[in-house]
Amino acid sequence: MEHLELIAIFLFVLFLLLGTGVWVGLALLGVAFFGMELFTTRPVGDAMITTIWTASSSWTLTALPLFIWMGEILFRTRLSEDMFKGLTPWMAGLPGGLVHTNIVGCTVFAAVSGSSAATLTTVGKMSIPELRRRNYPEHMIIGTLAGAATLGLMIPPSLTLIVYGVTINESISKLFIAGVLPGLVLASMFMGYVAIYSKVSSNYNPDPEPKTSLAEKIANSRFLIPVICLILVVIGSMYLGLATATEAAAFGVIGALLLAAGQKSLNWSTFTESLMGATRTSAMIALILAGAAFLSLTMGFTGLPRALAEWIAGMELSRFELLMALLVFYIVLGCFLDGISSVVLTMAVVEPMIRQAGIDVIWFGIFIVVVVEMAQITPPIGFNLFVLQGMTKHEMNYIAKAAIPMFFIMVVMVFVLIWFPELVTYLPENMRAKPGG
Repeated sequence: MEHLELIAIFLFVLFLLLGTGVWVGLALLGVAFFGMELFTTRPVGDAMITTIWTASSSWTLTALPLFIWMGEILFRTRLSEDMFKGLTPWMAGLPGGLVHTNIVGCTVFAAVSGSSAATLTTVGKMSIPELRRRNYPEHMIIGTLAGAATLGLMIPPSLTLIVYGVTINESISKLFIAGVLPGLVLASMFMGYVAIYSKVSSNYNPDPEPKTSLAEKIANSRFLIPVICLILVVIGSMYLGLATATEAAAFGVIGALLLAAGQKSLNWSTFTESLMGATRTSAMIALILAGAAFLSLTMGFTGLPRALAEWIAGMELSRFELLMALLVFYIVLGCFLDGISSVVLTMAVVEPMIRQAGIDVIWFGIFIVVVVEMAQITPPIGFNLFVLQGMTKHEMNYIAKAAIPMFFIMVVMVFVLIWFPELVTYLPENMRAKPGG
């Protein structure tokens, strides 16, 4: 009973702070400060300084600003135009036509950007006008973009996976490699949906694309070569054990700068804009992580996570039931918080539960990313929906409706992960470890 009161107090203070519009990071620090002051005898300032410094000076975290910077540089290049040119001839012949460029474009850009909003903006700014011009159904253009952009959270480099890895102290490289196959499977499921819909729907009749020969297709593919090389360097160096996640991020930044220079879109203003954009995003995430680390410490002192884990263990839920409960929990939480905040807020409580249930932490990292991805496209605070609203000027409920099929495909993906855990575990188990890393 005592623990229920504690939870009620913590939640009340948290929602009070979030409701007043305080930044998430500061809200977490506020709740932790309040809990520490009220329920423990330890000096709060001392504990706060030590925890924030430890959380912020983690070497693993250096991958975060580097990967964000890499995405910011590419966001300011002609990459989206080049991808559209390179992909169009190959996608035109598939059932569903050029809507597939949304999905494949997002998958490719997701492999060089860890953010779903950056993926959505980069691919959308090129594909939306082009697909509209060719008379593709508006709800399909919007729905596929909203869903496929969430791949930015799963396909490495993923900011959510970096944050998850740092929070539970797990190898970032392994988590990254674990996301590759599930990301490709989810992209294939989106493409399958488009293909089926285009065959059964009567209002799916876009303008036909001109026929292109194989030679022309291959000639157009030259636009894709630089970004494919960059993906191979970043993901390949981690898989082969040549680089840690942080070193791969450094390679990625150098590659992105070279790619931007090669496209002649690198000048002093795009360089400083990308640097400032990366700094702002990194600082925001670092503040959330610092707040979460302090909150975890406070929770530890109150014994709350352990008590909750024991309570849930006492219910003797099967592994499947526990995962279903967590699925619903994160979907509800995702309606009000962004993905990274949801992960850091809950890990102190959820980690002991999953370890006790014998769930593999790397597998759970991918499970949580799929569930957090759903949160990106669920109202009222689905971040991708806001970005799309800004780009298309549609009503929010229209965009949310268009994204519903993608939401259900992600729910199916959760069950695929539960039934075939090897999808996640196969690559990390077979990757080479970097000596001393």
